[in-house]
Amino acid sequence: MKFSEKLHTTLQPIWRNNHNHPFVVEMGKGSLDKEKFRFFMVQDYLYLIEYAKLFAIGATKSQDVKTMGQFAKLLDATMNEEMALHRQYAERFGISAKELEEASPSPVTLAYTHYMLHVGQSGSVSELVAALLPCTWSYREIGRELAAIPGAADHPLYGEWIRMYSSEEFGQTAQWCIDLLDELTAGKPENELVKLEEIFLTTTRFEYLFWDMAYHKTMWPVSE
Repeated sequence: MKFSEKLHTTLQPIWRNNHNHPFVVEMGKGSLDKEKFRFFMVQDYLYLIEYAKLFAIGATKSQDVKTMGQFAKLLDATMNEEMALHRQYAERFGISAKELEEASPSPVTLAYTHYMLHVGQSGSVSELVAALLPCTWSYREIGRELAAIPGAADHPLYGEWIRMYSSEEFGQTAQWCIDLLDELTAGKPENELVKLEEIFLTTTRFEYLFWDMAYHKTMWPVSE
C-alpha cells in the first residue's frame, strides 16, 4: 500500500469531519449564510499568501530540477491564478482588493499557516508535502462531492468555488502532490513515516478548525 493510501485509510474518520462540517454541507445545499462565506473568502486569501510560500520553500529544497520546476509552477499558479480568481470572486461579495490586502488573519489562520511554514522551513521536502497536502487533497474531494449535488455547481454564489475545486486542473495539482509524497516516502523507515503521519494529521485537524472558524466568523476575543 502506498503511503498516501495508508494515510487516507487510517485517518478517514478524522478526514471525513472536514467534508461533513456544516460550512461545507450548507455550501452544497446553497443555504450557507453569505456573510460566513464572505468571512471565509478574506481569511482564505490571507491563507493562500502564506501557503504559496511553501511552494517556494519546496523549490529551494528539491533535489532535482523536475521537482523544483513543478513547485515553481504551483507557486506561480497560486499567486497569479488562484489568488486572482479569489480577488475577482471576492468582488461579488463586496470585498475590495484594499480590504483583502489590509485584512487581519484570524487566530486559526495564523496558527495553521505558521505551523505549515515551520514544518516547511525546518523539515525535509517530504515533511513539507505532508503539511501542505491535506488542504489540496481535501479541497479536491470536497469540490467533487459538492459538484455531484444537483444544481450545486450552478449556484449563483457558491457555484464558482465548487467548479474551481472540482476542476480537472485543480485535481491534477492535488494528484501531483499525492504522487510526490508517495515517491518521497518509498522505502522510508517506520519512524520517519510516523512523523509524517503526525504532520498530515495535524494539518488535517487545522483544516477542520479553518472551516469552523469561518462558520462562526471567529477572530480574537474582545476584552471588556
